[in-house]
Amino acid sequence: MLTERLVAVLVTPSCGDAAPPGVGREEFLRAVAEDTYEMVAGLDLVTPVIISVGVPDLEEIAWPGTPVISVDSADQAFAALPPADQAVVVSADAPDLPPLLIGKLFRELGRAEIAVCPSDTGGAVAVAAHLPFPAWATLDVDHPEVVKALRAQAPGPRKVATGPGWHRLRRPDDLARLDPGLEGWNSTRALVLS
Repeated sequence: MLTERLVAVLVTPSCGDAAPPGVGREEFLRAVAEDTYEMVAGLDLVTPVIISVGVPDLEEIAWPGTPVISVDSADQAFAALPPADQAVVVSADAPDLPPLLIGKLFRELGRAEIAVCPSDTGGAVAVAAHLPFPAWATLDVDHPEVVKALRAQAPGPRKVATGPGWHRLRRPDDLARLDPGLEGWNSTRALVLS
């Protein structure tokens, strides 16, 4: 039996915080969200989803048929997803995230209930979980010690796994972390390298 898997891009207003000088926050937010979504939509054997926390008109960046779900806060992301067996929620401010890291999170779910791709500056780039999201966990993707916080909530030591880390674009200084040699992130690249 094939496992039903979702990958959701979580778009919040703070995803525009790293806008470089001369680029509007909203324009930058849409660029990073579009690039992160394009990476997700290109994955095999998953269904892409967009979750919006107060960011309107995200249907414009989605392929036809992609669910665009509005929630009041990021901690509602997993509960708002359509029915599935497993899901990954990816922060939209990681436009150059290698798709392989999403696959590694799904692989970690073979031994854990939750798997985290930590951000190198704190918080989570992406979180994977079996659905429904475990009742013992509350998720804050921006918590500076997100893995430690989840492990403190877990009923056992092997309930929370970590995959390789990555970076998020939270401040203009973070733009230096983007690797021009990586494929993708075309919309962000056009704003940052122009």
